[in-house]
Amino acid sequence: MAGREDGTRQRTAGAGAHADWAAELLDHLRPAGRDVHRVVTWLASAAHATVSLQDGTGRLLAGTRTGPDESLAADITSGRIATAALEDRGRHLRLVRVDRVHPASPAVLAVTRDAPFDRRTSDIVTHTAQVLELLLAGHESTAAGHRLRRATADLRLAILQLLMVEDTVSARRVAAGLWPGLLDTDVACVYVVESDPGERDRLAEECLSVTGDRALVVRCPAMDGHVIVLTPRDAAGQQLRSLVGRIPGVFLGGSAPQSLARTATAYGQAVSALAVARFRPQKAAVYAERTRPERLMDPAALYGWTAHLLRPLDALPHHTRAELLATTRLGLEFTAVNTAKILGVSRNTVRARMDRVEALLRTDFTDLTVRAAVHLAVNAQTAADQVRADGDAGRVGTARLTDLLAGPALRAWAGDLLGRLEPDTRNLRRTLRTWIAVGGNAERAAQTLGVHAQTVREHVRSAEPVLERELLAAGSDLYEVVLAHLVAGDLDQPALHRMKTDHPDSPVHG
Repeated sequence: MAGREDGTRQRTAGAGAHADWAAELLDHLRPAGRDVHRVVTWLASAAHATVSLQDGTGRLLAGTRTGPDESLAADITSGRIATAALEDRGRHLRLVRVDRVHPASPAVLAVTRDAPFDRRTSDIVTHTAQVLELLLAGHESTAAGHRLRRATADLRLAILQLLMVEDTVSARRVAAGLWPGLLDTDVACVYVVESDPGERDRLAEECLSVTGDRALVVRCPAMDGHVIVLTPRDAAGQQLRSLVGRIPGVFLGGSAPQSLARTATAYGQAVSALAVARFRPQKAAVYAERTRPERLMDPAALYGWTAHLLRPLDALPHHTRAELLATTRLGLEFTAVNTAKILGVSRNTVRARMDRVEALLRTDFTDLTVRAAVHLAVNAQTAADQVRADGDAGRVGTARLTDLLAGPALRAWAGDLLGRLEPDTRNLRRTLRTWIAVGGNAERAAQTLGVHAQTVREHVRSAEPVLERELLAAGSDLYEVVLAHLVAGDLDQPALHRMKTDHPDSPVHG
């Protein structure tokens, strides 16, 4: 009886010891503890051994390199054997295959210790190998999923960049493989969704979820807090508005419907609408919601003037002309650095292209009135091309910018817009006019007005919510205000098709 009691006590103690190490090992499968390195470190401690985990090429995945027998390791990785054990000069070695999902070749778990492997230690090694298989499978599946998501995101960005330079044929070809039918449209809308940069990834996933395969969702390469969504025929606009409505601190700007070839224009419109959305209780705005000066111009006259202004580019190959116009369109909206990120080129390339356009047009992009006029032209150039294609060449070149800006509807629009500044006793309108006249340079405007440069910046910043337009960031909002000043006669007409003159103290857009 005594002997049986002693035996029972020993079996119970053995079971308890097994339960202890098994529980510790299972803890490594909990969500907070899934780490291959920690498991290998635990095994080294539990087995009083030196442990390494290597892949089929001998690369160390975790632990301490022990240099296991190469022939045995090769037999294990090739699948000829699953385990091996040997004794070499008083050292005891156990090799165990650890299967992997990707790549197909297994890893080798090598455990080296001074004492022989007893049953407990052998069980620990065997079960640890099983846990490592599960962890490696999980990590490799997660890594593969991450690589797939990254490749898909890169592909979406590449499609957007092709659209930005009007290469719709290539964009459709790239998109057809993963999103059949997505770009089988002539008209699309672009939305820009803004959040805190730290929330951008979650927001992008939300956009993907609510739009499904009905939209191209891209993390903006230039603005850390922006997600760009291109949706054919505005198929997902309502879902995006609902999404923004239920998430605090998120805003939405949308473009008017545009052809795919005018994706860059639509993007600029969406960014402009986003500035308005920040002042709206519903946190969303669409570009078409407010009157644009070009809508108040005689279309044929606008297209004729545009064709005349951009005629120096007509001698270029079609692809080069489209590339220069697309770069200029974005370069007038954003800095050279951000334009480069959007297009996927270097900022030096952006500056070189804009310098070339500046030289061809024989004008000076440091002048804000010039920038506003060229911005008007490059955004109207697609329609101008259509007018020429229809054979309406009689109007090409007959209109001047002063003619375009002289209509009663435009004068009423400019008077209403700039009149919003009149009630402010700080004379914001005078500050804004002076600031524009000197190329948006606060220091030079301050010298002219006899005030501090910070005062000029504060006045310009104060005018933004009144006009519902961003002014300190060069873009379509600012150019509209410049056009309003030209219509009102508050600024001199821009010097177009003239040789550029040097302005060493003028700020360079970049």
